[in-house]
Amino acid sequence: MPRMDSLDILDATTPGGLADATARARRLAETGQRRILGIAGPPGAGKSTVAQRLAEALEGRAALVPMDGFHLAGAELDRLGRAGRKGAPDTFDAAGYAALLRRLRDPDPDHAVYAPAFDRALEEPVAGTLAVPPDVPLVITEGNYLLLDEGPWAPVRGLLDEVWFLDLDPEVRVRRLVERHVRYGKPPAYARAWVERSDEANARLVESGRGRADVVVRLPS
Repeated sequence: MPRMDSLDILDATTPGGLADATARARRLAETGQRRILGIAGPPGAGKSTVAQRLAEALEGRAALVPMDGFHLAGAELDRLGRAGRKGAPDTFDAAGYAALLRRLRDPDPDHAVYAPAFDRALEEPVAGTLAVPPDVPLVITEGNYLLLDEGPWAPVRGLLDEVWFLDLDPEVRVRRLVERHVRYGKPPAYARAWVERSDEANARLVESGRGRADVVVRLPS
């Protein structure tokens, strides 16, 4: 496990920062073997945006497989009494996510691997949405709990070749979270209360895994 003082820093607040990040991802894609890059960070840090930009910059040499496809369905959260904490570690199928990472690490040369995605308009996971062809050299996965070292999440870190932790000003991150919840239909007051009660509890847990990353990426506000 990397020590905090040994973490590499990529400063994406500078003009060349994102170019440096892309170059680092490209090196992973050029090893001649399937590699998996994890993008971790608290809710609202920009994981989806950074992962998408990296995948686009690598022009067909990377596939994007977010962790959020392993959200439990709303009906199951209701059954478990966990709908009010959707997004907490136990509201995902962590073992299923780890199993998918194992398949992605050792692809069948004749068949694509199909992964689920999370539909924010439906607020539900959708199976079989993302196809990962066997000849794609780099898989980029992003999510809150890639560095969580407990329960069914513990194996995930060992299945990733490199993990980047996104560092964004907390006030900016919270504002973006509230705006996102409002954009997807929550009233502003409810969105703010949800962020303060649920998302920020998750954020504190995510932050505890920061020292297990390889790289900290500082993002502009």
